[in-house]
Amino acid sequence: MGDRLKDKVAIITGAAKGIGFATAKRFSQEGAKVIIVDIGSEAIKAAVDQIPGAEGHVMNVTDRASIQSVVDEIIQRHGRIDILINNAGITQDARLIKMTEAQFDTVIDVNLKGVFNCTQLVVPHMLEAGSGAIVNASSVVGLYGNFGQTNYAATKFGIIGFTKTWARELGPKGIRVNAVCPGFIATEMVKAMPENILQDIEKRSWLGRLGTPEEMANVYLFLASDEASYVNGIALEASGGISL
Repeated sequence: MGDRLKDKVAIITGAAKGIGFATAKRFSQEGAKVIIVDIGSEAIKAAVDQIPGAEGHVMNVTDRASIQSVVDEIIQRHGRIDILINNAGITQDARLIKMTEAQFDTVIDVNLKGVFNCTQLVVPHMLEAGSGAIVNASSVVGLYGNFGQTNYAATKFGIIGFTKTWARELGPKGIRVNAVCPGFIATEMVKAMPENILQDIEKRSWLGRLGTPEEMANVYLFLASDEASYVNGIALEASGGISL
């Protein structure tokens, strides 16, 4: 379809479904060597089967040894990592008063520390090459907060903090770091929300609908590509204008 990412090696976390899968598919269409990483081997296999030339690895973003072994294997096989999309994330929602410590810790561990782990273990290879693009998945919830999402909002605000800090640290070394803040996108995670809440969200979006994973994939594509070569340290809201 195109060559905007021709011959780039791209790791996408949480890529077996949802926005991650749509991004993997889009990147492949633009010539990237796509590495799909996720926690379930069957879901990975199903995703890889749908994307020509894609490669799949089971990896848990909370387990540094697991990340290191995947990174080592990719370097051994391809010699480089050009793009890292930190997309993996979970929700465990509850109001502050009801949230358990386990719910809080699990979401922080996956969504925030997981991004730290993956980036810290991939970046040395980008530094060696003197180039790279990192895109972190934040959320509109990371810009405005959300009822019942103390843990999730904290991680997504934190991701923006990571992004702006790393853009300063890594920019001079040729590595760009940006974040995407999707609104409510029609993924399995969002579609599981109660119907009345989904209808309310559609009313609040000035485009009158949920976004699609493919629309988000195009935003990731722009930020990961050389078309965004002077874009560094931004948190790009892609929400249909829900915040207006």
